[in-house]
Amino acid sequence: MKAPEFAAAQWSRATGAGVDPHEYRRVTDGLGSVADWGPAFVRTGHAYLRRAENAGSPASAGEHLLTAARWFHLATLAPYAEAGRAAAEADRALSRALNALEPTARRVSGEGFTGWLRGPSDAPGTVVVVPGLDSAKEEFLGLVSALLARGLAVFAMDGPGQGVLAATTTLRPDYEQVVGRVIDALGVARIGLVGLSLGGYFAARTSALEPRVAAVATVSGPFQLDWEQLPPPVRDIMARRAGGADAARDFARQVALAALAPRIAAPLLVVDGGEDVIPGVTNGEALARLAPRGTYLSVPHGDHLLGNARPDWLPHLTDHLTDHLTHTLRGAPA
Repeated sequence: MKAPEFAAAQWSRATGAGVDPHEYRRVTDGLGSVADWGPAFVRTGHAYLRRAENAGSPASAGEHLLTAARWFHLATLAPYAEAGRAAAEADRALSRALNALEPTARRVSGEGFTGWLRGPSDAPGTVVVVPGLDSAKEEFLGLVSALLARGLAVFAMDGPGQGVLAATTTLRPDYEQVVGRVIDALGVARIGLVGLSLGGYFAARTSALEPRVAAVATVSGPFQLDWEQLPPPVRDIMARRAGGADAARDFARQVALAALAPRIAAPLLVVDGGEDVIPGVTNGEALARLAPRGTYLSVPHGDHLLGNARPDWLPHLTDHLTDHLTHTLRGAPA
């Protein structure tokens, strides 16, 4: 794929993650090939680090650092030899930003996970945000902000094979084990759970097997994967994250929710984009239909992760989690 085609394919994902669309165009217009993507995005991240150093206030510095974290993370979306270093820089920039902007934010790490717990200590509920195949906690800051604005606490995480942990761990299908350890570490009785892209599978599987999930939502999550039909770029990413082609093929075979969906007791919202058509990926309509308390929201013009249609689903999703999680934790019917 040529650089302009790759940049166009990543457009709504990048702008949905919060980078300025005009700057995105300036950066990507100068790419000679896809191989230039990672270095160009890292340079842009470093420019924001310099802005943070020269900022006139902690607030401005923190805002620049959040933007740097986004650019460093997006650098990893194309094949890049220094992807591990870029992910580490994204992680450091996010840490510095939260230290500047939210002194009460807390880093929480354990076996197979790391992330940041944000929000009031007396929040009526806590939501765990799960990333996908090549996403990370730095990509979904807008979703986190929307949940925080509703008074919830939020733990945005990287799990095995994701974000800053991708350099030292590999994807695993039994993500419910990881989320179980997260819940233990957070010290809460129950959680809300939202998963994005492959994270939607992780969230749905976890909510079927982990009884402490009180409300769940998925965005562009697969109901089932067919390895042989997946596009080569997706298979390549999965192979890198799973530890090789054989491991990736075995992982994809286990991404199947037909047997687990009827076991999801929590209220479930499944969000799909009508323009999200990836060969080998079955979208989430069947998941919502088979889950006892499933609801399906399809946005006809939405693409993968629906970065081009955020007003059509983001308020609905955050209200779903807030309402059901808060009511459940208070002991009222959900």
